[in-house]
Amino acid sequence: MNCRLETISYGQQRIAFELRLLARTTTEIAVHPNQSVVVKAPLGSRSDAIVHTVRKRAGWITRQIRYFEQFAPRTPPRRYVSGESHLYLGRQYRLNIRQAGTGHVALKNGYFHIHTPRCSPDTIRALLDEWYGQKALICFRTIFHRCWEQFQHHEVTRPSQTIRKMKTRWGSLSKRNVLTLNVELIKTPKDCIEYVVMHELCHLVHRHHRPAFYRLLDRSLPDWASRKQKLEMALV
Repeated sequence: MNCRLETISYGQQRIAFELRLLARTTTEIAVHPNQSVVVKAPLGSRSDAIVHTVRKRAGWITRQIRYFEQFAPRTPPRRYVSGESHLYLGRQYRLNIRQAGTGHVALKNGYFHIHTPRCSPDTIRALLDEWYGQKALICFRTIFHRCWEQFQHHEVTRPSQTIRKMKTRWGSLSKRNVLTLNVELIKTPKDCIEYVVMHELCHLVHRHHRPAFYRLLDRSLPDWASRKQKLEMALV
């Protein structure tokens, strides 16, 4: 992947974006909740053509940036101390940390009860991340099965599944039919997770984001747009 930073002028302001040149056939522009702009374009694309495309969408880009700005400040960096709130399936739970002989995490009565021989932030984070990963395996598998029952009539090959942390994507579908979900989704509501799974399943039929893809997504999940918006704000 070829990646670099670019800027364009739009009225009195400058729009900075990260340009990623990939093995794809179309250009895609995304504005993330942290107000960063990412442009994905086909390998070999001319710089002037990319700039022209971004400038045509500049009005939409600035509206998206302003939309996300209204939710600032974002959640401060996590300190992993007792009383701090952390998300699970869209709800906030406080940490209750106690020193004990072995590491253990349990969710009960609105708290993450964390027992650990060492109460350092790194230890607490590692225990909580392990717990999130275990819950994600179970939850994502259940949601995938439910979505697949609805989708399998399209006569496509059932993808294998994996989870991992991803910086800028909620999910992906590889050319080898591996559906990868971001473990951070376990912090968002279940209907948001269903949206990501169904979005990726639609890529089994259409490997692009052209109108045909969105028509299929509309049929498969009619309220996907509201779920997408909820997901974009879930971890702000």
